Amino acid sequence: MKIIVIGSPGAGKSTFARRLRDKINIPLFHLDLIYLKEDKSTISKEEFDKCLQEIFKLDKYIIDGNYPRTLEKRIIESNIIYFLDIDKEECLKNINNRLNIKREDMPYVDSEIDNAFFKKVNNFPIEQRPKIYDLLNKYQNNKRIYIFKTRNEIDEYIKKEFDK
Repeated sequence: MKIIVIGSPGAGKSTFARRLRDKINIPLFHLDLIYLKEDKSTISKEEFDKCLQEIFKLDKYIIDGNYPRTLEKRIIESNIIYFLDIDKEECLKNINNRLNIKREDMPYVDSEIDNAFFKKVNNFPIEQRPKIYDLLNKYQNNKRIYIFKTRNEIDEYIKKEFDK
């Protein structure tokens, strides 16, 4: 079982990924924890790609994060894809709600939303969503793909699939 969880920042990827991990008990890798350092600097693209290659060697995993540069490779390597296609206003609200809170999926605590990050979330539906759907369509034949538009859909899925 090789799972990826993708979507806009603030869509709830990490929360969903943790819920999955807790239900099916397989290793979870947060891309933000791999790429970002405590001082808000980043590792090199080469280091990041090397880390991903090591994860791909595992029999089972959940990878949480969007990171467009490596998305197609992660889609190819996975057999289950969860796309949290959540409305941008909901994503921005979620980001505001997690400010100044220590999170398991981040190496530092955000105290504000900077303009670049706000722009990334605001432009996600225009810049990233169509590319994601193109990739999902391209690889749909040999993947299980789940697309959620709301938190209720996510909650219902978890309840139906795992709370039997």
